[in-house]
Amino acid sequence: MLKKFITYCKESYEELANKTTWPNRKELTHTAIVVLVASIIIAVIVFAEDSVFKFVMESVYPKA
Repeated sequence: MLKKFITYCKESYEELANKTTWPNRKELTHTAIVVLVASIIIAVIVFAEDSVFKFVMESVYPKA
């Protein structure tokens, strides 16, 4: 059991160190900007939906 675990760790390290292609700085920056813009767009959509839902609920159930 321990031998299998050690073999797994060695193979995992070998794959990460030698077989994996890591993005360069330009690709990483581009990807980060895409994620940031997508997150902002989703946040705006959720805010708009929340505002509409609040308006509808206040119209249906007016404050006393």
